Amino acid sequence: MSIKIDKKIVRSEVLREETPNPSEAGSAEVIHMHENLARPDVLQGSTYKIKTPLSEHALYVTINDITLNPGTEHEMRRPFEIFINSKNMEHYQWIIALTRILSAVFRKGGDVTFLVDELRSVFDPQGGYFKKGGRYTPSIVAEIGDVIEQHMVSIGMLKRTAPDPHQREYLDAKRREAENQQPASNDDFPSSAQLCKKCRTRAVVSLDNCLTCLNCGDSKCS
Repeated sequence: MSIKIDKKIVRSEVLREETPNPSEAGSAEVIHMHENLARPDVLQGSTYKIKTPLSEHALYVTINDITLNPGTEHEMRRPFEIFINSKNMEHYQWIIALTRILSAVFRKGGDVTFLVDELRSVFDPQGGYFKKGGRYTPSIVAEIGDVIEQHMVSIGMLKRTAPDPHQREYLDAKRREAENQQPASNDDFPSSAQLCKKCRTRAVVSLDNCLTCLNCGDSKCS
């Protein structure tokens, strides 16, 4: 049987019959994040406020999530897009570029948690700033990374590491001991505390001749 083609061929592909995986036979297809996934009309989202001493106006970061495989055991929420708004127009160009790139990476799928460390490694050549609690932030971009981490923790993509209850009790006791020797600063840690390289909080003091962070528990002797 011959078929006459009276239109110009613009695209072609070879169709192959795929052999189903026996382990997946009879089960529903699990949908994973990919760039061709259509955007639903409604997405769940969260908005975070960033207020820095570098700008008079705050930044508002909105991350919208898509729910994959709803109602099944494989249900999961994944970031789909991100928007950043502010009255300050000084950073408008790079903010638009950053949000478009981040949204594109989100939609690609796979492990996107690496974005947190990549953004946190950005340093402002004019210097960073300390937030409430003594945490050092090297740039506004790094703080956006902190927000993305906070969001990923809230939807179950990341697990936040923290000292266990026994370690927390030990650190609190040592913190009170250090405060008796030196007055606490406005950051709730001794005024002589140094910056922790792990959690970037000014909370490292000498405990039993060993530098230990009173915030995350990181120790040079462990």
